[in-house]
Amino acid sequence: MGSFSASISDDTAEWISRQRLFFVATAPLGGSGHVNVSPKGLDTFSIIGPNQVAYLDLTGSGAETIAHLRENGRTTLMFCAFEGNPDIVRLYGRGRVIFPDDDAFAGLVVRFEFQPGIRSVILVDVEKVGTSCGYGVPLMDFVEDRDRLARWALAKGEDAMPSYWASKNSVSLDGLPAVGD
Repeated sequence: MGSFSASISDDTAEWISRQRLFFVATAPLGGSGHVNVSPKGLDTFSIIGPNQVAYLDLTGSGAETIAHLRENGRTTLMFCAFEGNPDIVRLYGRGRVIFPDDDAFAGLVVRFEFQPGIRSVILVDVEKVGTSCGYGVPLMDFVEDRDRLARWALAKGEDAMPSYWASKNSVSLDGLPAVGD
């Protein structure tokens, strides 16, 4: 049986820091909208404090997380151990999108190693932390991070990103506003 706490303990923070992959789940308010689950990797996660975390949002083919957070803020981040003890940690909270033109962006982005194609920083206020067993999660060996996203972003170039965002990331699958106004 799982357990819950109101904040991220030091032990849990240390465990999270060793995970190479996490998942972000969001959903629109409407019952007929699409639930989104996105895998995140590449050293893009940071624990700011016991009740706040952030991660780099890199340019991708969609912007569901951004659209859902802009609409309602609800999110869950899940970490699974693919090696060692079979643990799962979920961070339940309210997220917000910090775009590069936001005053808070510069202070947050310095927490991360540079990644090409940064679209925003997602800041999450953690309301509840859930831990449970991961008995059904397979054991897997980490080989290496993929570099394809970075190569794509570098080839596209920073100046071309705004037009890409306008054409590919302006609305969600459900028509919610995402990147841009």
